[in-house]
Amino acid sequence: MDILAAASVIGRFAPSPTGPLHFGSLVAALGSYLEAKARGGRWLVRMEDVDQPRCKPEHADDILRTLDAFGFEWDGPVMVQSQRTARYRDVLEQLKTMGAVYPCGCTRSELDGARVGADGAPVYPGTCRNGLPAGKNARAWRLRVSGDIDFDDAVQGRQHQDLPRDVGDCVLLRADGYFAYQLAVVVDDADQGIDHVVRGADLIHSTARQIYLQHLLGYPTPAYAHLPVAVDATGAKLSKQTLAAPVDAHDPGRALTAAARFLGQNPPCRLASADFWAWAHEHWQLNKVPHVAAITIEENP
Repeated sequence: MDILAAASVIGRFAPSPTGPLHFGSLVAALGSYLEAKARGGRWLVRMEDVDQPRCKPEHADDILRTLDAFGFEWDGPVMVQSQRTARYRDVLEQLKTMGAVYPCGCTRSELDGARVGADGAPVYPGTCRNGLPAGKNARAWRLRVSGDIDFDDAVQGRQHQDLPRDVGDCVLLRADGYFAYQLAVVVDDADQGIDHVVRGADLIHSTARQIYLQHLLGYPTPAYAHLPVAVDATGAKLSKQTLAAPVDAHDPGRALTAAARFLGQNPPCRLASADFWAWAHEHWQLNKVPHVAAITIEENP
């Protein structure tokens, strides 16, 4: 059975507006867009600016202008996480009532020696899990995880995660008062009716925690497909933090063709934007996407 088969598909592209759109983000946008449209579905855009100190409205505007210049057409208004704080607060209160979260007084420096988990972050040692130790004040709120999560990914295959061992209790409300990605993405996907998540494989280690939280809240679990991420010759993911060059909005056909080839598709030699979309809508096949977590590119296309 096709993992992503659904009667009504709603997909999404959810960039963080910390800089202009680069090739790695274009790959995620293209894969999510074509897979939703190939199934006759809708494609939404969401600005994941929950980490407000790192995000800027001008970057969000620039990303939307670039998507439009490249010929992407999104369905409905753009959701903006920074406008949804009250909704996240309500869900956190629900989790408190359930006993699914607890206050944590640990500082980042106190976790420096903790074991590193599957996602490269420290696995919380449980210092505050059974109550705040004497002398500690609540700084953050953590999700109390337990058990294993298994899921089938349409690109990366069968996935398994022992939550306490592999990732540990994650923060849902940060010490600086901002809500964490893990909470926001679960609530947003549920509220938007997202049943079809196509995104970069750098987020695959977050998926089990998100499924766990979906189960706790009674939300449906989307189907997942994690695309290879673009990395440079050193193995670093192309990102704003690694100063990845923005895509050239004056020559969208070149970058779109390169992104399609990166995803295992075989478009003819470089196409103009309109010709590319006509070809892509007819020929897109998710099963041609390489079943790897990352692909090295020589230079920004």
